Amino acid sequence: MAPVATQTMDVKSIKSVAESPALSSVPSAYAFNINPNDEADPNDPEFAIPIVDMSLLTSGSPDQRSKIIHDLVKICKEWGFFIAINHGVPESLMKGMIDACHGFFSLPDEEKEEFKSGNDVLEMFKYGTSYNLALDKVLLWRDFFKVRVHPEFYSLYKPACFSEVSMEFSKRTREVALEITRAISESLGLEPNYIHDAMNMDHGLQMLAANYYPPCPQPEHAIGIPHHTDHGLVTLLIQNEMNGLQVEHNGKWLTVNGPANGFFVNLADQMQILTNGKYKSVMHRATVNNKATRISIAIPHGPSVDTLIAPAPELLEKEGQAPKYIGMNYKEYIQLQQSGKNYMKSTFDHILA
Repeated sequence: MAPVATQTMDVKSIKSVAESPALSSVPSAYAFNINPNDEADPNDPEFAIPIVDMSLLTSGSPDQRSKIIHDLVKICKEWGFFIAINHGVPESLMKGMIDACHGFFSLPDEEKEEFKSGNDVLEMFKYGTSYNLALDKVLLWRDFFKVRVHPEFYSLYKPACFSEVSMEFSKRTREVALEITRAISESLGLEPNYIHDAMNMDHGLQMLAANYYPPCPQPEHAIGIPHHTDHGLVTLLIQNEMNGLQVEHNGKWLTVNGPANGFFVNLADQMQILTNGKYKSVMHRATVNNKATRISIAIPHGPSVDTLIAPAPELLEKEGQAPKYIGMNYKEYIQLQQSGKNYMKSTFDHILA
């Protein structure tokens, strides 16, 4: 099916579509069918989502830290996903960030349009609807914005509270992400700072990406974001009180339910490449509901954009393996993932050694 040719800048925000009094079914441009048979039973122990107590990494005894690092091996191999608790980011700050994002999405469309830009992921900020209107075959039931917050910090200037909250939130979540990369380095038998140094994370790309999913009259016939993996190293995600994130595990889609003050943590593509496929970049998607608006905020953390990413030589030697992936500059990888020829497909196919 060819991309919808008419999807240009005139596509309305999903917020305005969903608020139309005449809306009783999903418009054909948004039609997407979800197979309920693919969904996991959340009560099945096989689908019990791993939980990592970050306080045991940062202030636990040496034995407690060692156990968490040992547990991370299995989690990163089998899931590529976990829920981080006791991470030190105040719940009030997390809620404040969600409220600030809600404030932005509540602005009139013409004010939000000021933040529209092209499709370069490295731009300072970007607001839009769906995913990429030049490529989308099916429109997505979401509005979004993305702001680059590291290595330089940028911010939306509306609403008034946004800059202050996003600066503190970005700084605090970065501390959590770096602690996670240290623990993952150790779980691989490497020095704690190995990933940080090899990926040049002092200059690493960090984004703040917010998604707005309004109620949908037929949630089984629309999608917030289809299945995909993230292009960075590790992504942290928070949401308001509405669920919608699903991760793929053992061939089934599991709806993630977690504490309000937890971070959903997923490993991303550069982590899979760096570990030569030992650790898994998790496939995930966002579903919608017919009850209330869901807001999620993803904070992807990646290498510096000019870093060449390839399987770690130290791991290849230790495991006695040949590299499964060819090296690629991180910026080029992002551009490849988001290009038309790779639309909603696995980017790994292009870099197999």
